[in-house]
Amino acid sequence: MGRLFGTDGARGVANSELTVELATNIGRAAAMVLTESSSDKHPKVLIGKDTRVSSDMLEGALTAGLCSVGADVVLLGAVPTPTVAYLVRKYNADAGFMISASHNPFEFNGIKIFASTGYKLPDAMEEEIESIVLDSAKPYPQPTGSGLGKVIRAESAVDDYIDYVAGTVSDKLDGMKIAIDCSNGSSSVTAEKLFTKLGAECFMLSDKPDGININDNCGSTHMENLQKFVVENKLDLGVAFDGDADRCLAVDENGEMIDGDFIMAICSLDCASRKKLSKNAVVGTVMSNMGFSRFCRDNGLNYVAANVGDRYVLEEMLKNGYNFGGEQSGHVIFLDYATTGDGQLTAAQLLSIVNRRQAKLSDIATLMTRYPQVLVNVRVTPEGKMKYAQDEDIKAKIISVEKELGEDGRILVRLSGTEPLVRVMLEGLDEALINRLANETADLIKQKIG
Repeated sequence: MGRLFGTDGARGVANSELTVELATNIGRAAAMVLTESSSDKHPKVLIGKDTRVSSDMLEGALTAGLCSVGADVVLLGAVPTPTVAYLVRKYNADAGFMISASHNPFEFNGIKIFASTGYKLPDAMEEEIESIVLDSAKPYPQPTGSGLGKVIRAESAVDDYIDYVAGTVSDKLDGMKIAIDCSNGSSSVTAEKLFTKLGAECFMLSDKPDGININDNCGSTHMENLQKFVVENKLDLGVAFDGDADRCLAVDENGEMIDGDFIMAICSLDCASRKKLSKNAVVGTVMSNMGFSRFCRDNGLNYVAANVGDRYVLEEMLKNGYNFGGEQSGHVIFLDYATTGDGQLTAAQLLSIVNRRQAKLSDIATLMTRYPQVLVNVRVTPEGKMKYAQDEDIKAKIISVEKELGEDGRILVRLSGTEPLVRVMLEGLDEALINRLANETADLIKQKIG
């Protein structure tokens, strides 16, 4: 993981950790790197943003930094993260920036960079930007006159993206009544228009962003309102996005949540039935529910487990030629259509399957059985985090739990990549048993290294 760019870009509390000065310097350094790697003295760079109050400030800072070193900036306005990934290719841009902290509270923000391919900026380029920003490896140039970059606004950005996503669906949604929770985020500007275009009757929730209500008890991290709304209004189903709309979860007509594992099961089996699943394989993560791996086995699909994080899912897909993968959290990647997780594209694919089959989502979701799962987070000291893997008592406890669970369960103990935590996750058919074993393991870890 880089010093400035983590697994999902540079993030922090806006104007405190992610300051105007830092955003400006990221823009300057990125323009320098892009200019060096391009024959054009004025590389074209897109900037999209989510709806949090600090996004305008950071957009201005990034724009100033980029233009001051000669890059031309195309402002997309408030758009989902996958919009930037798509339009950077459509508009033949050299790079694309997304200003967002995804599902985090409004006071946080982040800067993520896409290459001209629509994929994450290569590590070497990120490291070069980091060295310029953090180590002053090179002085910032100060061109004048015609050497400065200019700014234009892409008035058709939202429509271009909506048209593309709508075009990935061959089966329309005519007659469907759906609820859409936009998390007061980026999908507030796209979702109603997209799903109405596809033929659905849309009932909108949390689609009026005010800068501070993004992800506030709504969206894919807070499903309660959507679950209640779908049942009370007798709708076919509901979908929820996070702040930057790169993930999607769903709710069936009974208000039951359909998480990323269920969405992947439904979509992968549909793709396989139509001979559109590359190598007949699905990429999940080590945190995917055990029921999902059993589903794959029972249906003749090859299940591949990547490390936690959509970037690692994508890396596995690109390395081995797979075209479908995702996470339980709702990051689902349809590589035939998109270079990143796209919540609205995922929802469109899922809804088209439901409508094509003329079935209820609850009935379709029965193709997978979810194993009870418990997750206990143990706060540990920095020293304890370093000693975790060498502690013989912890190792012995994990082996003991594995034996007790047998083939009907599993234990996964891993270090958090971002917090001083050890995460203890157990799955199994016996919910009381896995709760007891999870807490026993967590207590031991706390005693030894907490």
